[in-house]
Amino acid sequence: MKNQIEYYENKLAYEMDPSDLFSALENNEAIVVIDARKAFGYKKEHIPTAINLPHKEMTVETTKQLDKTKTYICYCDGIGCNASTKGALNMAKLGFKVKELIGGLEWWKLDGYATKGTELTKGQQMQCAC
Repeated sequence: MKNQIEYYENKLAYEMDPSDLFSALENNEAIVVIDARKAFGYKKEHIPTAINLPHKEMTVETTKQLDKTKTYICYCDGIGCNASTKGALNMAKLGFKVKELIGGLEWWKLDGYATKGTELTKGQQMQCAC
């Protein structure tokens, strides 16, 4: 039983689902959403408030302006893409607290949340001052 509890606690420490992310954004929690895909994917569609930092471009230099007191939530297209995993690994190696968004952009939209970009999806909008 102890191993199960540790497993689930660890899983929740490193993952977040779209509903939890939406709530965290609405509550102005100290998080930054990172779209770890290439720029063309971000321009096409992304989670509101997300910054684009492709996983292949994550370095000490490209992250030096980021606040290490915040938690960074990495995402990509969804379960068929591993850019979020690569991004989360890179950010952790650079000393950031990071979580991965379960299901990525695909599950964000399936849960009914809006996106921004040239091919945006209408859905539930955040009601925060972010």
